[in-house]
Amino acid sequence: MAKRNRSRGGLIFLLLLIGAAVGIGYIYTAPEFEREKPMIESVDQLFWDRKSPIRIQLSDNVGLGSYKLILSDGKKAVLIGQGQIEGNPKEQTLLVKYPKKSKVLDHKSKHFSLKIAVTDNSMWNMFEGNSASKTIDIKIDTKRPNVNVIANSRMINQGGSALVVFQAEDENLDTLYIMANRHKFKAQPYKKEGYYAALIAWPFTDEGFDAKIVATDLAGNRRETHIPFYHGNPKYKVSKIHATDKFIEGKITDLASSDPEYANIDNKLEKLKVINETMRLKNEALIHKLSEHVSDELIDSWKMKKFYPLKNGKKVASYGDHRYYYYNDKDHVVSESYHVGYDLASTKMADIVSSNPGKVVFADENGIYGNMPMIDHGLGLFTLYGHCSQLLVKEGDEVQAGQVIAKTGMTGLALGDHLHFGIVIQGIEVRPVEWFDQKWITKFIDNVFKEADNIISPAVTKKTDKTQKNR
Repeated sequence: MAKRNRSRGGLIFLLLLIGAAVGIGYIYTAPEFEREKPMIESVDQLFWDRKSPIRIQLSDNVGLGSYKLILSDGKKAVLIGQGQIEGNPKEQTLLVKYPKKSKVLDHKSKHFSLKIAVTDNSMWNMFEGNSASKTIDIKIDTKRPNVNVIANSRMINQGGSALVVFQAEDENLDTLYIMANRHKFKAQPYKKEGYYAALIAWPFTDEGFDAKIVATDLAGNRRETHIPFYHGNPKYKVSKIHATDKFIEGKITDLASSDPEYANIDNKLEKLKVINETMRLKNEALIHKLSEHVSDELIDSWKMKKFYPLKNGKKVASYGDHRYYYYNDKDHVVSESYHVGYDLASTKMADIVSSNPGKVVFADENGIYGNMPMIDHGLGLFTLYGHCSQLLVKEGDEVQAGQVIAKTGMTGLALGDHLHFGIVIQGIEVRPVEWFDQKWITKFIDNVFKEADNIISPAVTKKTDKTQKNR
């Protein structure tokens, strides 16, 4: 009987042991008892203008449970948010607003700390769930950046260029750029810390123009300063061009066959349209990308001589020409495009010269532009030379003023030997005729720098000793 009781007791103990093992195994493997802590995604330090909410990103592998937010000024703390996160989401963004009506916190304090605590919906830790916390150091900054226009070109033409030199100061400066219409122009440090210079452009297809300097700091404070310009509105030509079968079967077909994307197009009018428009835009997109670069290095001066790329060159086509291509009947327009450069011709395979020093950023074939070198002259100004028969420079070369860089030709979408000369400022093609004119450069570029220099680095006037003078 005793043996039977001992055997029964041992069996019960074994069953209890197995049950306990199963229970422990379940606790350690069941999703309800997962042990991974929730995540709090935020920087350790930030600047705050107390106007915009702070964004805190919470996440958990199974589901978020509750949160708590405590803001402290270093001496006193206040609970500014807590609660359950409804729906047990895996991700949640908290928007932390400054408690303006709090009578506990010192609103004059420049330093705060924000403690974030979060739990998940796990049954681990005696059904309390996994928890995580983080404290963020906050510096209060409610002052907007200081921005002043020092000097600028007094006028800008539709399709033209202009220069602005300005001051921008903020100990926590974050972003700085010029917004001209819909385009952001980067400024380059100039002369001294806190001063900047930028060339900007007015796209000739935009009717109006407005430019402002935009500065933001790390706290989100923002300053916008308008740049005053008089506006000039030159007239741009509208042309109708006869698209002959010879033109389509020649140049257009040749360009189409050179690119697998267009090689299988049989319809001649469709082929004309895709080369004149789609390929053109693709080629111009490359030019825009190549011309986006502006250095972050501080420059002490920047000076350009007038551009004169082709000796004895005669104008073949002007900048800004809106071209309509028709087939057979002038009313049968089959394609349109804009001519964004200035065409010059002299003799066959004539020397093309870089009038100013710079660095070659591209020297290869570019669709309708044919063989095309492109040069960075600094401050966001680039020149390009299309339809060349020969390239005499390669990417990365440093060129000098007066150096022969290529020979004219008729590669790309060119029907005769000539040079397509373009000037691009941070992705915007501008009027080359301005940069052909030394008087324009002196008046609207050089004199602006001189005016700015007199303010940034005024010349030291030597005082004359009257006693010495009278001796």
